Amino acid sequence: MYGDEATVRKILTESGDTWAVVGLSNNRQRAAYGVAEVLRRFGKRVVPVHPKAEPVHGEQGFASLADIPFDVDVVDVFVNSDLAGPVADEAVAKGAKAVWFQLGVVDEAAYERTRAAGLDMVMDRCPAIELPALR
Repeated sequence: MYGDEATVRKILTESGDTWAVVGLSNNRQRAAYGVAEVLRRFGKRVVPVHPKAEPVHGEQGFASLADIPFDVDVVDVFVNSDLAGPVADEAVAKGAKAVWFQLGVVDEAAYERTRAAGLDMVMDRCPAIELPALR
């Protein structure tokens, strides 16, 4: 388990409400789309990060984390595990407070690097499952 219950709770309740969701597009069949809806329902601002940079849920999209012209609190990662490490590194460079790798996304080296940089991190879990459980 990567990310204990205290870390999960901290990210969801204390780390801030601006979440960059990497891999979020307008494809309603993808898990990222539904998770973004849940995050929004719980008061999070969801910023789409996808090569298409298309708006999703009324929020302007960006091609990369570096392209976002404002601070991001949490980076939620919906890419394959082999692509997730560089996204975690970009989150550190962006100044995010936390990184969340979705269910099935695991990169132990990225986890260690991100934690060593001082960010909270959770891997292989889903905030859309964890958020309702907090109530």
